[in-house]
Amino acid sequence: MAYDEGLTQRIRGRLGSDPEVTEKKMFGGIAFLHHGNMAVGVSGDDLMVRVGPDGTDAALARPGTRIFDMTGRPMRGWVLVDGSTLAEDADLAAWVDEGCAFAASLPPK
Repeated sequence: MAYDEGLTQRIRGRLGSDPEVTEKKMFGGIAFLHHGNMAVGVSGDDLMVRVGPDGTDAALARPGTRIFDMTGRPMRGWVLVDGSTLAEDADLAAWVDEGCAFAASLPPK
């Protein structure tokens, strides 16, 4: 599956040259990891965001979200955000910042 390169570039722009963030191709897309913990990624036209188990319900109440489920087993703590809801840079930035904040709260891998 191809992933949205434009969305990927916008995430790179948001993250800048943060030395704590690395990129890795995975899930047929691309992931951005903070000290080895996935924070956000792009799969197809969607943004994957790691919000943590306690943040799942609040994230799912926001427009264009659904539970992350690639294998038939929903993953609590992860959401997919429809790319069509990310046209505004502020909307994308909020999700990227949330994913990075959660990943940063985890022990480095």
